[in-house]
Amino acid sequence: MLRLAERALADPRLTEGADATWNLLLCLDPDGLRRNEGWLTGPYALGQYFRNFFRPGFLEQPEWLPDGAAGATLPETRALLDVQDELRPFLQCSLHGVDVGGGFVELTDDLPGLGRRLAHIAARLGIPRELGAYDALYWPGLGPAVYRIPPPRRAGLAAAITEAAVESTWFHPHRHGTVTAVVEAPMWGVAAVTDGSPPADRDAVLRAVSRTLRHDTGLLRHLLARIRPHLAADPDAARLLAPVDDYILVCPGLADAWDPDTGDGAARPLPPLSTAHLAALRISGRRLALRTAGLLHQLVRAAGHDPAGALPELDRLIDEWCADYRDGCGARWIPVARQAEYQARVVLAAFELARRNTSARSRSGEPGWESGAAVPLQRE
Repeated sequence: MLRLAERALADPRLTEGADATWNLLLCLDPDGLRRNEGWLTGPYALGQYFRNFFRPGFLEQPEWLPDGAAGATLPETRALLDVQDELRPFLQCSLHGVDVGGGFVELTDDLPGLGRRLAHIAARLGIPRELGAYDALYWPGLGPAVYRIPPPRRAGLAAAITEAAVESTWFHPHRHGTVTAVVEAPMWGVAAVTDGSPPADRDAVLRAVSRTLRHDTGLLRHLLARIRPHLAADPDAARLLAPVDDYILVCPGLADAWDPDTGDGAARPLPPLSTAHLAALRISGRRLALRTAGLLHQLVRAAGHDPAGALPELDRLIDEWCADYRDGCGARWIPVARQAEYQARVVLAAFELARRNTSARSRSGEPGWESGAAVPLQRE
């Protein structure tokens, strides 16, 4: 965010020359950020990260509107919605970090040319592009590593968590003609997510990924049952248990949906899958298990004692699963400066393309595009 501010201040073509105002939101979720302080200063190792990782439960993530904008109660969400309705921006960029995998962009409307620019930026900075992102598994592609976010629809909680199916702060300003770009930058890069070739044995990989996720979920469910009775005295336990319960809820359904022996009759059959898709699914299944194990590890540490004797087992699982990321997936750390530079360049490319589209539509007299030219940016 600071890098973007420096660029906008230093280059008049990004402000006066573009007839645009930049509005920078340094952090959308200060409480969530505070809970991640255990890994933010390093050392940047997978084990350190997952043992200190926090993401709120789905209902406490400020970007989601499961009850619609009118039903939003989080003060962070209400503040962002008010800013969006006041500024009516032509572009909103939401900056996200992918822990393991590659970089990609999700758009609420097409920005023709962004895929080509993304490829150039990623190649220059050595950032792998995620050509089969799990987040966008069921979404249409707009180009390599660029995906279109579909309009929100009514869905159950599990679908909302795994498919971003409900209303969101990404789509809320769409009524004003806003294009939202969700810019995902990887922390640990994996080369396999760039392989768009047909897989050699799709079904064998899917069976292995599904079997692993079921096995890991069973271990974690058992550990949670041992730990939960000892958390009643911890007033903060509910905040850590909420995302744990979310992950435990969605894992069995995902394993079934990915398994070719059980998923063929699913309401949403899998789309055609490349080698990159299979790599992303493997990474995602492992991510769900590691996040759950890391949160359980924090719960035990916060309690100050381990009457269930779960901590050694959690340490073993976290170490084993992180080693699989390093050795099995080839995950390699990307320096923070390079992550920030990647996000800044992608945002600037999206800004230039969106500004061109805005100018063209304004000249054509289309409604909704002559409102304030602003770019609010948010950090998850």
